[in-house]
Amino acid sequence: MSSTTGHHPGRIGIMAAMPEELQALLDVMPDETMQRVAGREFWVGHLHGREVVAVLSRIGKVAAATTTTMLLSHYGVDQVIFTGVAGGLGEGVRVGDVVVADALIQHDMDASPLFPRFELPGQGVSALSPPAAFTARVRETVEQVLSPASLAAGGALADVHLAALQLAQPRVHQGLIISGDQFINAAQTCRELIQVLPAALAVEMEGAAVAQVCHDFSVPYAVIRTISDRADDDAHIDFPRFIDAVARHYSLAIVEALLQRV
Repeated sequence: MSSTTGHHPGRIGIMAAMPEELQALLDVMPDETMQRVAGREFWVGHLHGREVVAVLSRIGKVAAATTTTMLLSHYGVDQVIFTGVAGGLGEGVRVGDVVVADALIQHDMDASPLFPRFELPGQGVSALSPPAAFTARVRETVEQVLSPASLAAGGALADVHLAALQLAQPRVHQGLIISGDQFINAAQTCRELIQVLPAALAVEMEGAAVAQVCHDFSVPYAVIRTISDRADDDAHIDFPRFIDAVARHYSLAIVEALLQRV
């Protein structure tokens, strides 16, 4: 697969927030080769007949924006799929649920009084949204992957993993994800975020930056987050076990299904 600059129709960029998610993907790619660019390892190859470039996003907005820019400018992908975990904020968003973003805001963007709080200077908006039709296909795919029938069928997504961690049947939510260069785990901080951004379902550290870069390049994107904890209290889940038993399996199954649909 060529990595020359330019647009490559049909090539999909896959960003993973966790090394375990990336490794799960690499384990099923039959022909991946690694290329080191901008201090990052990009894995190029094929999966389900699609050209893919897989990479670890890195942590934080600037790092994720750089990674996204390389996917778009160097590898010429025409879609970006970003999976990872997040803290739940919205009412009814539980550990083990999945949130598909239809809008993303940088909760630490504040250039006031020059611009309103959260507004992206020069953009005139606070929230960025992927194409609605693309998001609808993504949500439908995620719902099918995580349906009770799919979980009951066993395999990598067997609901035994949920039972072992005492998690309920996962629900799929669609809505606002907020991002900032801050790990949110204090109840007071969560209350403050919910007060100013009451529609927020989940909080993490990269998605809105990925959205801004994709918006600038006019490339469709999906940000999909598995809820690993409630951001407003102490996590009672075994996080490494959750990543190994649940999140990485969800991410792989969702990505594989999306590659056959988007």
